Amino acid sequence: MSSDTSDRWFDPDATTFGDRLAGARELAGMTQAELAKRLGVKKKTMDDWENDMRDPRAMRLSMLAGLLNVSLLWLLTGEGEGPGNPGVANSYVRGARQLLDEIRDISEQMRLNAERLARVEQELHDVLRDDDAGAA
Repeated sequence: MSSDTSDRWFDPDATTFGDRLAGARELAGMTQAELAKRLGVKKKTMDDWENDMRDPRAMRLSMLAGLLNVSLLWLLTGEGEGPGNPGVANSYVRGARQLLDEIRDISEQMRLNAERLARVEQELHDVLRDDDAGAA
């Protein structure tokens, strides 16, 4: 993409649906094949959409907007919330991986806290047992 093109890449007057779809997909870090697989369509279908030879149906449009993290209005018209600036990472895929890593970290912390809780609970039982034995 040249500097002239990048300045107007997301301009509604300068782009087609296919241009916006291809640009948002690239910014999301996905290939045509990857996005097609996520949508349950053939790569050829994705290619046709990006080349403005065919248009997706409403259900697929909604799925595209969600997967690419753009508004449906932007995808259709170029107006509204788009994917941001070209060259800025905005990947649904990377975001999902980061979220999975965070879930794993939280799970590990929860496991360690559960073990710590069990040790403290055992100590409390031991202290209470000792107190009961001393009182008797």
